[in-house]
Amino acid sequence: MSRLRYYVEDQIFGVCAKLGEKLNFPASSVRLYFIYATFMTFGSPIILYLVLAFWMELQKHWRRHNSPTIWEL
Repeated sequence: MSRLRYYVEDQIFGVCAKLGEKLNFPASSVRLYFIYATFMTFGSPIILYLVLAFWMELQKHWRRHNSPTIWEL
């Protein structure tokens, strides 16, 4: 079960894990609150989740662009 969880966290954007890390909350609590908020507001937090996922991928791209590895030079 833990392999599945790590696979999902790595392959799916990891927004809840990163948010939990920044706020010093367990990632499982952040995910649970996200699920509750999604059901209570009929899915509107999904838009926020997608925006945060896009922002995280954009930051990864900027970091790779600003400090390329030796193989990318």
